[in-house]
Amino acid sequence: MSETSDTTGTPRRWYDQDPLLAEVLELLRSYPHDVREQAQNFLGKIEEQIGTETLEKFFELAKTDKTGNRWYDHDPVVSKAIELLRVVPPAVQRQAATKFLEAMKKQGISPDLLKTDSAST
Repeated sequence: MSETSDTTGTPRRWYDQDPLLAEVLELLRSYPHDVREQAQNFLGKIEEQIGTETLEKFFELAKTDKTGNRWYDHDPVVSKAIELLRVVPPAVQRQAATKFLEAMKKQGISPDLLKTDSAST
């Protein structure tokens, strides 16, 4: 059994159902300083499209009572971005994940670097 699935083989975390999302969330976890900037960019783009008030209302509806124990709960900006990503349709999740990976690659951070870093620890 994988640490990302339960005894039935079903993914435990919402993002484990899509390998691209799982990859992005692992990058987010591994590069916290770069992530905050990308999370702010992500939220800014959403805010431009739907407005601040709508974004805040949507976030209030989307957030769960389970906070504090997840790795991304320690930063309110990152937490908000991930919670919003969690509740959007799968097509939007994939589009956001793809754009995030592209932005990280422009900064010199790629999934290949992550795998190398993980293998050396």
